[in-house]
Amino acid sequence: MNRTYVIISVLLLSLRFAPTTDAAGLRAGAAAVDITPKEFPLNMPGGFSANFATNANDPLHARAFVLNDGATTLAMVVVDNLGASPEVIEEAKEIAAKATGLPTEKMLICSTHTHSGPPSNTREGSAPAVAYRKLLVAGLAESIVKAHGALQPASVGAASHPLPDEVFNRRWYLRPGKMPLNPFGKMDTVKMNPGTSPTVLERPAGPTDPDITIISVQNAKRRPLALFANYSLHYVGATPRGKVSADYFGEFARLMPSRLRGDDNFVAMMSNGTSGDINNIPFMVTRPPREPFEQIRIVARKAADTAWLAHRKIGRHNSEARLGMIQREVTLNYRKPTGDQIERAKKVLAIKDTDAIAKLPRLAQNYARSTLRAAERPGTLTVIVQAIRIGDLAVCGIPFETFVEIGLELKQRSPFPQTMVIGLANGRHGYLPTPEHHKLGGYETWLGTNVVQEDTSEILVKHLLEMLKQLRQAN
Repeated sequence: MNRTYVIISVLLLSLRFAPTTDAAGLRAGAAAVDITPKEFPLNMPGGFSANFATNANDPLHARAFVLNDGATTLAMVVVDNLGASPEVIEEAKEIAAKATGLPTEKMLICSTHTHSGPPSNTREGSAPAVAYRKLLVAGLAESIVKAHGALQPASVGAASHPLPDEVFNRRWYLRPGKMPLNPFGKMDTVKMNPGTSPTVLERPAGPTDPDITIISVQNAKRRPLALFANYSLHYVGATPRGKVSADYFGEFARLMPSRLRGDDNFVAMMSNGTSGDINNIPFMVTRPPREPFEQIRIVARKAADTAWLAHRKIGRHNSEARLGMIQREVTLNYRKPTGDQIERAKKVLAIKDTDAIAKLPRLAQNYARSTLRAAERPGTLTVIVQAIRIGDLAVCGIPFETFVEIGLELKQRSPFPQTMVIGLANGRHGYLPTPEHHKLGGYETWLGTNVVQEDTSEILVKHLLEMLKQLRQAN
């Protein structure tokens, strides 16, 4: 049957049978929609060079749950993608809003940041990429519509449990004389992914957040309905070459039903936390060789076990949990290169001699192109931040690859007993370091990798804390 016909039918059924919002007590619904590409080849955009996929190693999904407390209805979605664009997300939200009556500002759609996923916003180009954009938009909308159509009496709980042995800060101070020039011909103070040699490494430049935080949803029979997890860990990688994969996020979702004895209707999902400076490389340690996908399975298994341990901490699921959601649009200044930086970039790109190019710092030409693109940007960028209340749990959504220090600060200063911070929420606008990390330099702070004003993290934290306070004080 034609997929478009099926989606339209689901939308119409949702309109016809949409649950009322005046029933007492909490209601919830969950859904998972397969968004695995059907057409290949597809360029997987998670790197500086082309990496084409010719088939899928494991399926990709859009996974959603919808909550309703009689006054507020909200949706949270996790999609297996490097970073779905704001345009794609907004289009999907509009479709879902028309079908359900749920306002777009009551929807959060976040990406997992798998580096083995397809592009998200190709309107022109290869036929497979254009087709995938349509599939992605339809799948995102369908996940919300199906979850909304499945609303039923439910209860919710939240807890966290640490998994410290799979998160590592990837920014390091190096021993004297070991720091290479950056692409701009300058010397940074810290380096991303500097290898694992003790003769090079001195100390990490920041902390980690070890906690896996979960939102657990049960139906009226106290059976698991949905589980939304959050871990501040980048993708794991080492997937089979040339194959699309959901990375450890998808494997976690596959394992969780066995941990909680969920049935075929149970939906588990893992979101990306504040992992802009965190990855899965154990620096100062030489890890034994792994076969493709093996480390993903190891991390997913540990994460599923940790989520199960967190679930055991939930004393009672609450069927009367109050909901709230606030969205703000924040306008930020784009970073712009100086005149000297523009001139240097032009000179770097003018070099054609192979030997001369080889003598340039690594990625010099890539970032020269980024510098010139940055000069052509408009003056400002408007981004969406969201704050959600689910009983005594708060959720913050930030549309950047957010540094772990920012998530830790929000958790520490939040007026709620528990707080989850989601990165790559409602779009992807590059890395979000703190001002202190901008002073240190390194990959995540370079012009082109970070695109907004250097105090953006402070601006967004201020907004989110105000929003959390408002949610906490609401009746």
